[in-house]
Amino acid sequence: MESIWSQSCSIRERETLHGDLEVEVAVIGAGMAGILTAFALQEAGRQVVVLEANRIGSGQTRNTTAKITSQHGMVYQKLIQTMGMDAARQYAQANQLAVRAYKDIIKANRIDCDFEERSAYVYGNDAQTLQEEVRAAVELGLSASYVTDVSIPALAVGAVKFDHQAQFHPLKFLKSISDKLTVYEHTPVQTVEEDRLSTPYGTVKAQQIVFTCHVPFLNFPGMYFTRLHQERSYVLALANAPKVDGMYISAEKGGWSFRNYGEFLLMGGENHRTGENTQGGRYARLRQKAREWFPQSREVAHWSAQDCITPDGVPYIGRYTASRPNWYVATGFQKWGMTTSMVSAMILRDMICGTENSYAQVFDPGRFEAAALPGVAAEGGQAVKGLIKRFFQIPSEEASNIPAGHGGIVFLDGEKVGVYKEQDGTIHAVDIRCPHLGCQLEWNPDERSWDCPCHGSRFDCDGRLISGPAQEEISLSQTQA
Repeated sequence: MESIWSQSCSIRERETLHGDLEVEVAVIGAGMAGILTAFALQEAGRQVVVLEANRIGSGQTRNTTAKITSQHGMVYQKLIQTMGMDAARQYAQANQLAVRAYKDIIKANRIDCDFEERSAYVYGNDAQTLQEEVRAAVELGLSASYVTDVSIPALAVGAVKFDHQAQFHPLKFLKSISDKLTVYEHTPVQTVEEDRLSTPYGTVKAQQIVFTCHVPFLNFPGMYFTRLHQERSYVLALANAPKVDGMYISAEKGGWSFRNYGEFLLMGGENHRTGENTQGGRYARLRQKAREWFPQSREVAHWSAQDCITPDGVPYIGRYTASRPNWYVATGFQKWGMTTSMVSAMILRDMICGTENSYAQVFDPGRFEAAALPGVAAEGGQAVKGLIKRFFQIPSEEASNIPAGHGGIVFLDGEKVGVYKEQDGTIHAVDIRCPHLGCQLEWNPDERSWDCPCHGSRFDCDGRLISGPAQEEISLSQTQA
């Protein structure tokens, strides 16, 4: 399951940290947000290092659909209602500035990353709601209009159209801007205490520390695991499919997204909360729809992405917590990681350099809006449900009864264990408890992974960590059934 970005671009490998360092700024995570933040700070004259547990761009950046846009679904009418006109305008202007910033960086550095200006559309079947979203966006200063002619097969009465948006190849861009940065790969940060970061291979002492690692792995301070949940979505890359005239997403839950990259059509959808895919069939449903709409098409790649979601729909960008004034964070990008990565880089650069940023307030991680309270409570409730399930759900199967090619939860030697059985009968057994906070993991048959429904950590069938906030593996053993 490799994205077309990974298939068509490789980034040179960097060395692992060996020994101790002292720097001005340490950035944790070498995805788009981390690399852009380091790039912006280095351009501003700061000494920066980036610490990456795996490889540059190996997390969510390689699995994006790579849209750069200030159009984030049906967001602006909601923001005006829940956060007020000033905050909504900050959000709108920051994201539109991010689109322009990409264009400026690409031009100034002569980056060949297949950057193309495209219109962005939110299509749907409620004309009144779409038109109200247009009015809200225009009031906030965005170039929006209502159109009824859309070039997609999905049923729609019209769409909200944003002009002057863009799309690109994210890894080609990342490869270029990371080239002159100091990045240590295969260097996971294990602990952070005050101004010191510890890795298996050395420590880094930094005046400022930036967490751009998708979801913060420290539970305290900040308690970000209670203020976020994670969702997965799925993408097919199709050859011999028609062109669309921009980037399309659905206004309705469960809809489809479309954009072209060169000769390919990228078709996405099937969103769900991480850990809630026990029945599978996500790719099958995507493929069925592709056959219905594009019978002559041919699948050339498929992949999935994971996004952090905040209760109020606005990312957390700024100071990590009041008790750590020299720590910073960027997380909760919803499904708009490319644009919001640039917003994060601009805001965090200004904060670290002591420059006022007129867009920072709306993204402040310290906000505690009443509108967000139900969402925060829901996140806590989901975690409790995952813990209860671990202790009280009794599996009805034994390992010998699990069909080949399937996974499930069984008792082995009196202990509850997660097992995956290969076609040849080899069993991969893992500890079913997520090492983050102990929630019971669930088998994801589409991706053959163990996913945490509480906070979104994921592990492969051998228990190796795919994504956090967990930091440990869950592997046990391989046996023969």
